[in-house]
Amino acid sequence: MSTAETKAADRKFDATRAAQVLHDTRTRRERLQPLPDGLAPHTVEEGAAAQRALALLGGNAAPAGFKIGATAKRMQEYLGLTGPAAGFMGQSGMYASGAVLRFADYLQPGVECEIVVKLAKDLPPCPCTAEQAAAAVGEFTAGIEIVENRYGDIAALGTPSLIADQVFHAACIRGETGGVDWKTLDIPNLTGRMAVDGVVQMDGKAGDLLGHPMNCLAWLAASPVAAAFGGLKAGQIVMLGSVTPPIWLEAPCRVTVDFSPLPIVQVQFI
Repeated sequence: MSTAETKAADRKFDATRAAQVLHDTRTRRERLQPLPDGLAPHTVEEGAAAQRALALLGGNAAPAGFKIGATAKRMQEYLGLTGPAAGFMGQSGMYASGAVLRFADYLQPGVECEIVVKLAKDLPPCPCTAEQAAAAVGEFTAGIEIVENRYGDIAALGTPSLIADQVFHAACIRGETGGVDWKTLDIPNLTGRMAVDGVVQMDGKAGDLLGHPMNCLAWLAASPVAAAFGGLKAGQIVMLGSVTPPIWLEAPCRVTVDFSPLPIVQVQFI
């Protein structure tokens, strides 16, 4: 065994202590700095374990759902990640379209243009196909993810710590189905447009999300984050990724996401 392997074997990661630092940093509304040696997760699995511990600290043992970040190439390039990353979503951050929220409650907030599903069946924590993932979906809607710019140098922070901290997540705004049968839609060619105060700022295709949004759900089911939480459960909401980079907001405004023919989803910051 090499020296590096010996050190790794001797090292014991304390997910609970790492999660407490993340929790305290948010409570103080401060930016997260790289965690010190002994607290920083070194692997995706350790990051997922710290995220699970963070969920427990916040009373989210059974999370309302999950978000997946960096499922589009544009987002991977923007974040400097080589692949997707996932985080749990708490019930307190779940809102219906038309929600009115206080801008000051968020730390440097941004918004993302998302595809969202609600699960009708469980997905166990193991590999599955996109078809098996789709069979577990009950509802398919547009959404807005509210993210927070809680970080400085993401590369210095490291992907495992980013995962531990829910990958920028702050809140989920979910649209309605509007009676649209999503199974009849040409999903990869759905165009998502995000507008701020009525002016379209960015757009992208649902097919940008790993080729098809259901590939994202299949990826999540097999991920270390899903394993840490015991798999995906019926009734949970999953944000499958943003088709655009985030728009960082500077002041109160109205944000709208349109994935026609799905109903639009909007949130008002005051």
